[in-house]
Parts: sequence; structure tokens; C-alpha cells
Amino acid sequence: MKELKRPVYLKPGSDDFFKKIRKEVNETVLNNYSLYLFNIIKSLGLVLLFFLLYSCILLFGGNTYLLFFFYILSGVTMIVVFINAFHDAAHGALFKKSKHNKLFLYILELFGSNHWLWMRRHIGLHHAYPNVPDWDIDIKQSGIIRIFPNSPVFDYHKYQHIYMWLIYPFYSLNWIYIRDFRDFFGTKNNYVRKVVENIPKKEIYLLFAAKIINLCYLLFIPMIVLKHPWYIVLGAWFAMHMAASVVGVVALVSTHVDEDAHFPETDQDGNLSATWAMHQMIVTKDFSTESKLANFLYGGFTHHIAHHLFPSVGHTYYPYITPIIRRYAAAYNLPYTSYPFYHAVRSHFRMLKNKGVKENIMMTGEI
Repeated sequence: MKELKRPVYLKPGSDDFFKKIRKEVNETVLNNYSLYLFNIIKSLGLVLLFFLLYSCILLFGGNTYLLFFFYILSGVTMIVVFINAFHDAAHGALFKKSKHNKLFLYILELFGSNHWLWMRRHIGLHHAYPNVPDWDIDIKQSGIIRIFPNSPVFDYHKYQHIYMWLIYPFYSLNWIYIRDFRDFFGTKNNYVRKVVENIPKKEIYLLFAAKIINLCYLLFIPMIVLKHPWYIVLGAWFAMHMAASVVGVVALVSTHVDEDAHFPETDQDGNLSATWAMHQMIVTKDFSTESKLANFLYGGFTHHIAHHLFPSVGHTYYPYITPIIRRYAAAYNLPYTSYPFYHAVRSHFRMLKNKGVKENIMMTGEI
């Protein structure tokens, strides 16, 4: 991978809008202790719900319909736990004490992932440089899909708006059993190496242990305990991951990668053309902010601008922070976008269609 200079944001001026937003949020929102308590209860409750559903697989999975039913519910709950509880804990936003967040994140290993690696990817790269080509690993994940304007165009990309419908349902399987290993051991275009020089050996052991434990209790134990042919249980396990992936992908494609998305590039010295806060406003979007169900399921993803401006704040505070952001966006003529999730998903696939072909000067207006 070519050596790139770490992006540098513009320094904010004396009338920086974010200073005023932060002051108002600190004074009017963050002193609500009940929202902090609700976040903890919700997060712990979701973890318990997942393992309760797993128990139902073992207890009632002898019936094929119930087997698939509880596996699918487990998949949905798995991604909801991740989006809400683990996401907040990774940002130090679930518990007040850092050590409690770190301890809680070890539960993530039971879901097959590696929280040490994910934090380097998500916080060290995506949150630090969202939508910046060659830096945002949450967007640049595979050559099979083209999103960044500076990525090479291959012939098969002209069909990506079609075949990604078939690939996205396997997102969680790719994450757990392919992407983690690639980011640990891969040498080609390994973005993680930009923020990590040496991977602790302990994390390598945990990586393999997490995958083995996850496969044992979610797949092999049900195969042994339940009187089904192995392929029936395997099919239900696949259904779990497909359900988790579909729910998760809605959040992933709705916040940064629609047809109007911006991908700010650095100059030759690594400088970006906006301040950190302005950059977050430009490249981030909200979706379904008025839906209580969407807010409950997707946590900090529906109010994603608030999350990027206040990543260390729990997601239960975001519905009260977003109106403040909207008000300042209107006063300062700042970009702010929020739309229903179905519009976001539709716009994402239109973007894939557009990015699947080479841009020409008649379309872009560039000379």
C-alpha cells in the first residue's frame, strides 16, 4: 500500500458552530441521568434477550419451524445488540467508567468478532476520517464493490447495483469469518496497518478462540442436541446470519453512501478543506429520526450526525441532540440531511449503479 499522509482538518475559527452546539448540549441534554440509566438497562436487556433466544433454539428447536424462527430472531437481536450496546461501549459511551466499557466489550467475542480490531477500524479510521478515500475502512471493504471515486472501475462493477442485493445478506458472515482474518494477516491494502504497527499476540489468540467458541455454541451444539439432519441446522444458522445482515446493512448504507454522498480528498500535503465538525456534517446523514421503532433498533445510527459529532455520548441522548443540530444547521446554512430508511436504501443502490461505470465529463461537468 502506498504511503499516505494522515489527513489534517482545518482549524475552527472563533465563530465555530460546533463550539456553540457542544456548549448547549452539555448544559441542556447531558445532565439527564435517566437517559444514561435507560441505555444500560436496554443494553444489558438486549444481551440477555439474545441468550434467551439461544436457549429457545435448544429447548424448542426440535420443531423445524421453531428452529428457524428462533435462529432468525437471534440474528436480528445479535445485530441490534451490536448496533446499540457494543457500539456505545466501543466509544466509551455506555458506562461512565472506561474499565466497565472494556469489560463489557469482551462479550462481543462470544458473537465471533474481535473488539480490539473493530475499535481500530471503526474509531481509528472511520470516525477519524469518514468518507475520506484511502482512509475510511468502513466504506472501502472489498474490491467487489466500488464506492470511492478514486477506486478502479472493473467491468463487473456495472452490475454491482444488482449483485450486491445477493451479497449484502452475507455481510455478517464475511465480517466474522473473512474480514477479521484479512485485517489481521492481510498484506495488500491493509488499512488497519495505518493505525496499528504491531498486533498483540493476545488478540490473535482471542481472534481464533472467538471464532471457535461462536461456531461451537451457535452451530455445533444445536447439531448435536437437536434431532435434525445437520444440514437443517446449518440452514437455520445461515438464516440467522442473513437476517442479521439485512438489518445491519440498512444502517450501514443509510448514513454515508447514498447518491449525494461526498468523498472529500486531501491535497498533496494531506490537508482537508473543512474543519472536523463541518466534515462530519458534510459526509453524514440521518434516517428515520422520527420513528421510535427505528430509534430503538438502530440506536446511534438513525441520529448519525449527532453520533459523529458526539461519539462519546450514549445513543439514548441523540434524539434530544438532533433538534439542536438542526437549529444550528439552519442558522449557519450548514448541510443537514434526514430521510426515511427506504429512501436511503434506494438511493444507495442508485449510487452503486452510478459508480459502476466510468465517469465522463459530460455527466460530471468537469473539464
